[in-house]
Amino acid sequence: MKILVIEDEAGLRDSIREYFTEGGNICETASDYPAAQQKINVYRYDCILLDITLPKGNGLDILETLKANHHPDGVLIISAKNSLDDRLKGLDLGADDYLTKPFHLSELKARVMAIVRRKSFNGNREIIFNEITIDLLAKQVYVHHEPVKLTKKEYTLLLYFMANKGKVISKNAIAEHLWGDEIDIADNFDFIYSHIKNLRKKLIDTGSVDYIQSTYGMGYKFTDH
Repeated sequence: MKILVIEDEAGLRDSIREYFTEGGNICETASDYPAAQQKINVYRYDCILLDITLPKGNGLDILETLKANHHPDGVLIISAKNSLDDRLKGLDLGADDYLTKPFHLSELKARVMAIVRRKSFNGNREIIFNEITIDLLAKQVYVHHEPVKLTKKEYTLLLYFMANKGKVISKNAIAEHLWGDEIDIADNFDFIYSHIKNLRKKLIDTGSVDYIQSTYGMGYKFTDH
């Protein structure tokens, strides 16, 4: 998953980032309103953890910007405010869920996972595409019921392909999804080819059809057509 934490409290922000990063996710942060606006204007995320009270602005304005531009990012509001009005306003603006501080990081992760499953995979805990099955909770891939041992990047890449099956995905979009805004320092995208080559080989070696197609000059597409 690719996550953005918009939170001004440094301790909480760092704890969330470390927690999700240790789980193999890309987790970026923004500590105030301008930084958050800059992030959402340039990048897309599976889920945005959004504090309402921010320096130099209001978190709900971030939410309004996302919805006004029809961005598909999931949004989980995290706030110390526990009033019903704030919760209802956030949900009315299009937030997917609301969690009140303090909370356990395990509960936060469960809420985020639920949002991502609901938005990308219709709430399913398993994704099945012909002979390929992905167990989203165990983060395990199977081909013909046989487990496939993937690296974290390969797993994330396969999940991204399957969430966008039938669509051409640019190399830039793949790189951004796998590495976040750190990709800005890369000289080229040769490493993407290596990850795709390794993923393709592991799937085929386990008996899968080769669904990953290269579209010259554009990127890659995951399809059985």
